[in-house]
Amino acid sequence: MHRLGPAALGALLRAARGGPRGSAPFSSSSSSSASSSSSSSSVPPQPAIAAKEPFPVELKAGKTYGWCSCGHSKRQPFCDGSHKKAAPGMSSLRFTPQEDGPAWLCGCKRTQNPPYCDGTHNGEAVQGAPLPPRA
Repeated sequence: MHRLGPAALGALLRAARGGPRGSAPFSSSSSSSASSSSSSSSVPPQPAIAAKEPFPVELKAGKTYGWCSCGHSKRQPFCDGSHKKAAPGMSSLRFTPQEDGPAWLCGCKRTQNPPYCDGTHNGEAVQGAPLPPRA
């Protein structure tokens, strides 16, 4: 199993926000603003592990959803804007399913196929990590 470091994970999430990924049944678009004040030498924020298993959800074709990529949302697996304070520099991943039906959305925030679960949560890096406290 290949494990991503913080820089690679951040790059992956940024790339996922830029367009469709592979054969995933969704299209995505950026939800972040055009302004950027980050330096190329800064390390991208590491997402928190929201859950050690995926979230089963029922999706509607044509509806746009915002998947929480930072792990801090109280509305998991969907974004509630918590990244603005808890993980500046991160944003939600907006996606639009092409078909109605059930889906498994990533809860560990380490998937290589965001927002969909790819089984990464089964690895020791996720299973051995503590979950953040929930209010």
